[in-house]
Amino acid sequence: MTHPRLSLALDAPDALPAAGRIALFRPTAQTDLSDLPAGRLHAVQGFRPDFDALTARGIDTAPEAECPYAAAVVFLPRSKAEARALLALACETVVPGGPVWVDGLKTDGVDSVLKDLRGRLPVSDPIAKAHGKIFRFLATPGGLAGWEAQPLEALPGFVTMPGVFSADGVDRGSALLAACLPEALPARMADIGAGWGWLAAQVLAHRGVESLDLVEAEYAACECAKQNVQDPRARVLWADALTFRPENRYSAVVMNPPFHMSRNADPALGQAFIRAAAGMLSLSGTLWMVANRHLPYEDVLRACFHEVEEITPPTGRDGAFRIVRAERPIPQSRQKAPEPVAPRRAARHSARRPR
Repeated sequence: MTHPRLSLALDAPDALPAAGRIALFRPTAQTDLSDLPAGRLHAVQGFRPDFDALTARGIDTAPEAECPYAAAVVFLPRSKAEARALLALACETVVPGGPVWVDGLKTDGVDSVLKDLRGRLPVSDPIAKAHGKIFRFLATPGGLAGWEAQPLEALPGFVTMPGVFSADGVDRGSALLAACLPEALPARMADIGAGWGWLAAQVLAHRGVESLDLVEAEYAACECAKQNVQDPRARVLWADALTFRPENRYSAVVMNPPFHMSRNADPALGQAFIRAAAGMLSLSGTLWMVANRHLPYEDVLRACFHEVEEITPPTGRDGAFRIVRAERPIPQSRQKAPEPVAPRRAARHSARRPR
């Protein structure tokens, strides 16, 4: 099955230049690229599950752009700030006059992006198909000046970038979790889905911590975390938490797991994070996590740990979030086989509960 809009756009004889590399900004594991010349593609994708999937398909993939390109296709994310940054990047990394195709769903704001672009550059008539649109403009150095990704200060001492989860501040769930941690923590720790590093910084402020791995799937968030958490005990790892395996098991894990990868909630994702955390812990290890109360995590927690307890924050029971301490993982050989997790679409940052 070909991409419903891209295949129509590429029917035009001048759709792409005859030679040169073609940048693909933010394609996902599920994006059909069969209409494009495979040997000329360079995918720019910083979400590790999609990066791994694209690489496995034989597509040259990197988390950052490598200019110059002869042309580009930008697959719009839902974050408007990130979308603008990607378009500005394409405008600068594609050779002047090279085509930049823009593809997006209406639910991801393609109409708003089209309107904004028309105020800056000449844009082709859009092709509408399958609840989305595709159109193109020609790369013009400086044509989208002001749209470039600019660091944000979420709070003093912490920088974020457009599209990074909770880029404008600390998520309340993470704040509640941090408030519930004991004064002393185990020596070997991990923060799974660490985001831009605020929770990790709180962990490192506790007595007893000798090492902390920040495991995060989004490359841009990792780069922010490296700036925000410069403690020599910390190590930032760009990795998919669901497939990551530490060299040695951890004594404890903290996490604020995602439960969205598109507009619809997917409790199986958070459940998979719980199983992954249990698999990373020593048999005497402890998991501290925060989750929305309505999510069905109790059964999987009981299946993965001998002891499960809800912790009441210092401010009292929270109606939206619950803090859980789970101890002594049950070996996976003794657990019921988990339900498979559906293939994940690249995280659209406003859809996942922020960190």
